[in-house]
Amino acid sequence: MSEIKYKRVLLKISGEALAGDKHRGLDFNVIGGVCDVIKKCVEAGVQVGVVVGGGNFWRGLKDGGDRMERVRADQMGMLATVINCLAVADCLEQRDVPVRVQTAVEMNKIAEPYIRGKALRHLEKGRVVIFGCGTGNPYFSTDTGAVLRAAEIDADVILLAKNIDGVYSADPLKDPTAVKYDEITYDEVLAKHLMVMDTTATSLSMDNHIPIVLFALKDPENIYRVIMGEKIGTIVKEEL
Repeated sequence: MSEIKYKRVLLKISGEALAGDKHRGLDFNVIGGVCDVIKKCVEAGVQVGVVVGGGNFWRGLKDGGDRMERVRADQMGMLATVINCLAVADCLEQRDVPVRVQTAVEMNKIAEPYIRGKALRHLEKGRVVIFGCGTGNPYFSTDTGAVLRAAEIDADVILLAKNIDGVYSADPLKDPTAVKYDEITYDEVLAKHLMVMDTTATSLSMDNHIPIVLFALKDPENIYRVIMGEKIGTIVKEEL
């Protein structure tokens, strides 16, 4: 068996990815495939934290637009992430994977409140910890929430599982000449305005020296491959 490259990871999954080809709601075949691989990682001794977006149900700024007050629209987005957290938790438990859901906004009938010390203890005991509600504040994306949690739990890497297989010089769906990067620095991402994460999340990751690997969730096994050190997708780091 290959040696594990990353012992503690923060896996960020977009809500849209969990919707599969339907693009809205939940595709339990997709979620099941992801949970199978998370179980494989846990059994290999990897400590896994997960942040799930909510875009398959509601995207605050995009869906609210100028028709809603921004803070309330973002709060609706936080609630959408909790629906996804509970779905992923249930699928993991069906596979006998110990899991805890923690939310940045307290809802103690549904999940634990986020407490860093408890999250670390869960991870050390081999439990998957799923973090809901982003940062708990409006105007911050779940990508920023993922970086914040990664920094707080001292994760070795942030795994960005999306509907695209890496970082490109332009949108590959619109520009056939777009070039995929195998490696790129944070500075280049920010200077070229590349769509990895929003600038707040990217800057926070850079400031805390946490590498990011962006890859396609279409094949959930990519999660395990990245953890084992295979060159999948694009790695964003401080220096090449």
